[in-house]
Amino acid sequence: MNYKLLHIFRNTPFGRETFLQSLYFCKTINAFPVAYIPKSDKFLMYFSNDAIQIDLDHSYLTSPKTAKNHAKDLFNEMGIKPMFYEPKNFTASTLPDISTNFDYLCCPRSVSDMSSKIGLGHIGPKVRRIIKHATFPVLITSPVFKPWKSISVFFGGSKNAVNSLKLGLKIAMSSGLPLDIYTLREKRNKTYYEELIKKEGLAEPVSQLLKTWHFYKTADFDSLLYDVPHNSLIVLGAYGHGIIKDILLGSKMEQIQSTVTNNLLITGPHCSISLQ
Repeated sequence: MNYKLLHIFRNTPFGRETFLQSLYFCKTINAFPVAYIPKSDKFLMYFSNDAIQIDLDHSYLTSPKTAKNHAKDLFNEMGIKPMFYEPKNFTASTLPDISTNFDYLCCPRSVSDMSSKIGLGHIGPKVRRIIKHATFPVLITSPVFKPWKSISVFFGGSKNAVNSLKLGLKIAMSSGLPLDIYTLREKRNKTYYEELIKKEGLAEPVSQLLKTWHFYKTADFDSLLYDVPHNSLIVLGAYGHGIIKDILLGSKMEQIQSTVTNNLLITGPHCSISLQ
């Protein structure tokens, strides 16, 4: 299947790092990156239950005459054929409608207002809304290009955690990289989680792809974060219950995004992940 990732290109040194990460992600899992070079600082994304206006900071419009060539150079550096997205519909002359018919979306690492204040962009709250309504996983990249050599799934037993586990397994199968699972036990024993995975029909792929399953007590969340390899892709679910409750609206997500420099691949409540 030809999976595609949409990347909003920013023609700055920071944007270059983010785009290299998208290209690396796609090359690693055999997906196709598609770059959108914005001509205005706003666009709309229509989801089934919400229409989200994205307000980009002005850095996304830096040096428009060189943006496409810079993006092409990065495509070529990664050995990937350049592909660009051109919006076909406009709600207003300067408000293009961006398709949500993609398999992945890359967002800048501005998932909180705090990070936006230090120059990482101003779309943090919108990123949260995208994740809440998107049918695709969202890749939030590390601040600088950081190749990842393993997959770390945060699994707490919720429905969306099961989706994130499926996604982690899918990425492991596509990339051939090792997979680890990290679980906060929350007063449950290990058997509870093992039976849950068996019930979901995931016991066989987990047994084939899993390297290590790490269990922690709830109070050991800081230790969990430190134990995740710095060069691992973290896969986790949002708006679930278990390891991280209402993750994008609570303290755990802020702790994750402000503590680790890993790339984050996040599934929201409307994601439907298949291993096929």
